[in-house]
Amino acid sequence: MEHMIVIGTQWGDEGKGKIVDLLTEQADLVIRFQGGNNAGHTLVVGEKKFILHLIPSGILHSNKLCLIGNGVVLDPIVLCQEIDELALAGVRVVPSRLKISKKTHVIMPYHKLLDKAREQFKKGTDKIGTTGRGIGPCYEDKMARIGIRAGDFQDLELLKQKIEKALLEKNVLFTHLYQQKQLSVQEVFEQIKPYAQRLIPYLTDLSTEIETAVVQGKTLLFEGAQGTHLDIDHGTYPFVTSSNTVVSNAATGSGCSIQYLKRRIGIVKAYTTRVGSGPFPTEQNNSEGEHLQKNGAEFGATTGRKRRCGWLDLVILRESIRLNGLTELALTKLDVLGGLPEIKICTEYVYQDKTIFYPPQEENALSLVEPVYQTLPGWKEDLSDVRNFANLPANAQNYIKTIEKILNVPIKIISVGPGREQTIFR
Repeated sequence: MEHMIVIGTQWGDEGKGKIVDLLTEQADLVIRFQGGNNAGHTLVVGEKKFILHLIPSGILHSNKLCLIGNGVVLDPIVLCQEIDELALAGVRVVPSRLKISKKTHVIMPYHKLLDKAREQFKKGTDKIGTTGRGIGPCYEDKMARIGIRAGDFQDLELLKQKIEKALLEKNVLFTHLYQQKQLSVQEVFEQIKPYAQRLIPYLTDLSTEIETAVVQGKTLLFEGAQGTHLDIDHGTYPFVTSSNTVVSNAATGSGCSIQYLKRRIGIVKAYTTRVGSGPFPTEQNNSEGEHLQKNGAEFGATTGRKRRCGWLDLVILRESIRLNGLTELALTKLDVLGGLPEIKICTEYVYQDKTIFYPPQEENALSLVEPVYQTLPGWKEDLSDVRNFANLPANAQNYIKTIEKILNVPIKIISVGPGREQTIFR
């Protein structure tokens, strides 16, 4: 069985959680390699609904090993809460089932306070729509080489010393720039200490775990968070996340060889959504956008914010295919398009009087493009019970084939509802 990686191809919220949950059947290890609890994966299993923010989606399968890689930024308080919530739902999350890289950087209370203070300080269009969960400030400390890593939990004296070093600069910002009170080293230490001690049994050398599994013939599944166009380098900067969301970061963010990234699966929603600020060329502030928002229940799993909705944008998908080297696509929420008389697909942009097939590189240039659409006939039928491609309405089949033809990448998985069983495999 080939190792797999699941990547979002849009601005996140593509339905990665469900696809990872399905593909976990074919894998032995599920590995999260970037982002933090600013991501939310929603899974529907029978009558139960699970929203996971840090723990890989494979945790719902009792015989799978879930790993949190060094590329993740980990909020220990949130992780412990997630473990407890899953336990209440009958899912045991013990160290034999969940392991955390000792190199994983830790989101501290001051990271969250700094994140919120900055966003409140910004005016109007300067706001980037951060979730306020401390993701960016934690990655900043990592790059500034003053970060706290999960392995530091094993040495409480070292942990306290590193908190003291971090607060030297943070307290100047809190008191002099953001007009907030100074934080106490002891208070921060005492707040984090019980969570640090609780998580020590979960810590491991992740590179060794992965290498051992591969030698034993086990299959890896890498689970991406957010989407390609939120990538810190390749996304719609500055309206992006603070990590690399593309395929190549799976190796860096987990401590394994890039040779394991064989089957590269891009998850694409049958239309496009975006949460928070940032350019969105195909956004529809009209009845079609309302149809997508309402029928797709488009609210952020992490923030609860209403998602902006619009037509499928093949220009940004083309860029995702180029950046990630995708070998196949999984199309989600096809059922949401049902009932629309016409469906549009953006095939190219007009930018500075020229036709372009990839997003322009200049900052915020995506807000200046004019989308060019191809219009396709819609369908009225309910797709939620369809389990075979041949049984889809002709217009739904045509929609899928048109996407495949333009992008030249096969759509192997089609989701027609939130449930595991509401899936078509080709």
